[in-house]
Amino acid sequence: MLGTLANAAAVVAGSAVGLALRRGVPARALELAKDAVGLFTLALGAAMALERANPIVIVFSLLLGALLGDLLRLEERMSRLASRRGGSGFVEGLMTAFLTYCVGPMTVVGSLRDGMGDPSILLTKSAMDGIVSVAYAASLGWGVMASAAPLLAFQGSLALLGRLAKASLPAGSVGSLTACGGVLLLGVGVNLLNLRRVRVGDLLPSLLFAALLPLLLGG
Repeated sequence: MLGTLANAAAVVAGSAVGLALRRGVPARALELAKDAVGLFTLALGAAMALERANPIVIVFSLLLGALLGDLLRLEERMSRLASRRGGSGFVEGLMTAFLTYCVGPMTVVGSLRDGMGDPSILLTKSAMDGIVSVAYAASLGWGVMASAAPLLAFQGSLALLGRLAKASLPAGSVGSLTACGGVLLLGVGVNLLNLRRVRVGDLLPSLLFAALLPLLLGG
């Protein structure tokens, strides 16, 4: 679990630096920085969405995830949290950071390997995430630092799985998880650029289905 703990600590540290830089920056500059992060998020999401994966799995993962997320009213619950923490910008920062840090082959494989006693992949990822956190927190605020909590839970769960099973997820599951996460990141980018309001929070269960469906289908 060393790599997972280091990753969460790097996000907190990088976010603290970003929040410090945020003070005294003109609102106009912050808005431009947010647009830049939105464009980067779209580009990153598009690249991840093109990961080799079964498109049928991705479509059904998104549909099933949307139904479950709407049933659980995840977006509504997150909005209530945002109202207590300072508005929708908090959720945008949290969602953008969490999906950027926690969806992708490096995260999945690294977390599983961390549970098996090899934290090297996550230690490398920690340095990268710490640097990104500076830019994210400077433009998106406190939500970026808060993403360390779900990051710890998500990567910690994978590390525990790796420790217990001493095995990694099949390539099909990793690819589907990455591609589905890329689609959700595209939704986050659309929200950041105020193009349309996408209820990305309600789509989060799609990640679970993206990992499980390839296992059930034998690929």
